[in-house]
Amino acid sequence: MVTAFGWGLGWPMIKIIMEDWPPLFARGTAGLAAAAGLLAVGAMRGDAIAPPPGSWRQLGLASFTSVFAWMGLTALSLLWLRVAECALITFTMPIWATLLAWPVLGQRPDLRNWLAIALGSGGLLVLFGARTEGAADQLPGIALALTAAILFALGSVAFRRPVALTPLVRTGWLIGLGSAMMFLAGLLVALPDLGALTWRGAGALTYMALFPMALCYLAWFAAAARLPVATASTGLLLIPIIGAVSTAVLLGEPLGLRAAVAFALTLAGVAIAMRATAD
Repeated sequence: MVTAFGWGLGWPMIKIIMEDWPPLFARGTAGLAAAAGLLAVGAMRGDAIAPPPGSWRQLGLASFTSVFAWMGLTALSLLWLRVAECALITFTMPIWATLLAWPVLGQRPDLRNWLAIALGSGGLLVLFGARTEGAADQLPGIALALTAAILFALGSVAFRRPVALTPLVRTGWLIGLGSAMMFLAGLLVALPDLGALTWRGAGALTYMALFPMALCYLAWFAAAARLPVATASTGLLLIPIIGAVSTAVLLGEPLGLRAAVAFALTLAGVAIAMRATAD
């Protein structure tokens, strides 16, 4: 729930930041700040900071799928897609995670898992819909968002065994490595005007560093290690719903009957998934 609310509120923050800086550079900057903070706290607690020998490959692959792909590729997709369209495609992730967990982990989805995913995905379809006009021009964004969803699902399934570090330090390294990739890629895609950052944008950037990039990732990795993949990933379907409400409140985008129906479908799916775990 911490991850869902923090990442959900991050959607309007992304829109605010994009008024000042390119999204990929902004997310990379926020992530590097978050990683530095997590590693500093770990050092003050006396945790071992250096990754164990032989763990760099796993850290690099996990950071690529769970941080760079999830945050970076979705940021790039916003160059071609609206936020709602990006969210619709990205949050097909629970479907890919459930399907990948079957051959990789042997976690065969049961009827309730499928029902939960169907309800949650149906809620997203009702809320965001899908446009057909100008689809050819949107293909790069669609491809990036879909790739982000599949890679994040793969990371959630394939890298469940943690590196021998404390959760705080391990999360710091994952965010730091993935954010460094975003930061460098952002410099290659579009050089930012550092002076263009307003106080409003700085506030949104601070939120991104403290919550989506630090606290929420820490909570997500903890949840992914303790819950079945289908349950943990289905809970993420709350994120675009929270994003829609927070965007309406902060940026004035209207909500109506479609949003109410989407809420009912998605929350029903999450409730079924959580009940399946309890049983």
